[in-house]
Amino acid sequence: MAFESQKIMFEIFREESYSRRFRVVYFTELNEYNKESEINAALAGEHFLDGFIRERDKEHAKRVIASFLDRLNHGERLHPQDVLAQLGDHIVV
Repeated sequence: MAFESQKIMFEIFREESYSRRFRVVYFTELNEYNKESEINAALAGEHFLDGFIRERDKEHAKRVIASFLDRLNHGERLHPQDVLAQLGDHIVV
């Protein structure tokens, strides 16, 4: 099991705005300047997937998530399980 400081909490959501784009927020990487607005955007949006990625694997995991966001935003119908399967061992359970 990873310690709290060794994992990054994230959420993939669909914006409530006109564009309805999918976005990701990495909660544990927010700072005082963007924390409130990013959390509010995620809370207002339509939840897709959340979880924790390993700190040591974060760059690869973020690339995988970005790839899925691109696919979702281009109209591909994907399920949260598709993202989880691709992330594999980068997800902390």
